[in-house]
Order: sequence, then structure tokens, then C-alpha cells
Amino acid sequence: MTIKCEVTSVSSLTNNTYRILLKPEQPVSYKAGQYLLAVMGEKDKRPFSIASSPCRQNGHELELHIGAAEENAYAMDVVKAAQAALEKGDDSFLIEAPHGEAWLRQERQRPLVLIAGGTGFSYVRSMLDHCLSQGFKQPIFLYWGGRDISQLYANDEMEALALKNSLLTYIPVVENTPQGWVGKEGNVLQAVMEDFVSLSAYDVYIAGRFEMAGAAREMFCTERGAERDHLFGDAFAFL
Repeated sequence: MTIKCEVTSVSSLTNNTYRILLKPEQPVSYKAGQYLLAVMGEKDKRPFSIASSPCRQNGHELELHIGAAEENAYAMDVVKAAQAALEKGDDSFLIEAPHGEAWLRQERQRPLVLIAGGTGFSYVRSMLDHCLSQGFKQPIFLYWGGRDISQLYANDEMEALALKNSLLTYIPVVENTPQGWVGKEGNVLQAVMEDFVSLSAYDVYIAGRFEMAGAAREMFCTERGAERDHLFGDAFAFL
């Protein structure tokens, strides 16, 4: 179903990452971890994870995090369309929602491992916020990987959140580490492999490129005892 949205904000999270807030003409009912389609044309609909939790204003506000370097026209076109709608002050930004089957299975009440690369953080952010607001009782491990620390645009916020919530463990992973870095270095999937002897007791949610999701499934299932039906990610629908 196509939904008209007013764009209430377009702001920069990093040099090439944008935060977009949408006010849909009607509340959108969705599950944490689902995505929407930005409608650019009748046959041109582009997927982006919904970063906001379903319990935020009961679906009256949607948040997107879009990585859009100038050479990435696929994403930048959407940012420019949002900026144009914001300037006009109308509800001309069109979406279709919700979509995706890799949503949070909260009722299972299993401990969680949330894994994201770059702006894939928006996928796990929705689930994390929902779990914390709904009184989820199981441990949550959040791994967020980036080429450098600037890509982890909510790093300080996540560190502070982990200090306030004893069930949340936040592990940032950086490939190119700054001087004095005391966290994990290298590949985010390898960081998970180093920290867990077994993943059989966990539900694992992964946001990243297809090759990242494929590698995660292979490593986690064959080497760490994860069950395929306990691994979730939109990429798995295409692998």
C-alpha cells in the first residue's frame, strides 16, 4: 500500500549518512526489523530499514538512516527527494510499508546477537529500542562494524545505553583503528566468532551486504552450532 509522508527532518549523521524523519498520513503498523520502500517511480521502489521502533509514537513517525555518498545515486536520489519534499512542506514523499520477514521474534524469549555493518545499524536499532522499551528479559549483544570509527555514528550513544542497561553488551568493531583504540579491530563477523564458543542458544539478526550474510550463516552454522532457523536477515531471502 502506498502511503504519503511529510518529511519533517533531513540531517547529517556523518559526511555521507543521513537521518530522515517521516510523518506518514496514517500510522504505519510494522514489526521491529522490517523495512519500507521509498517509491521513486511506478517500477522504482528502493528498500531501507526502518530505524525507529514500532512503539515510537505508535507508527506516527518513521526514521531512516541512509548511507548516500555522492557516487551512490541509488541512495542519494532518495535523500534528494526527501530534501525536496521537506522544502516544499507537503506530503509528496511516497513509501510502501511494511516489508520484510526478518523481524524480531520477541515472543521466543531467547538471548539475542544483533550484528550490523555500517548503516545496517538502522535494522538492529529498531529491534534494540523495542526490546528495551518492552522490558525484554534476555541478554542482548550488539556488534556494529565499520571501516573507521566515524562510520559508527551512534557509538557514544550506544556506549552510554549499555552502561544504563545491564542486559545490553555493545561491541564496536573497527577495521582502521584510531590511535588509542581499545575496542575490537577487524571484521565484525570474526569478532563474534572470537567471543562465542557456541551460538546454539541465541537468535542472531544480521544486517549487511549479501556476502556478509552468506559468510555469517556458513561460519555460525558450521563452526558455532547456530541453527539456520535461528538466523534472521533480509539477505537470506535471496541466498
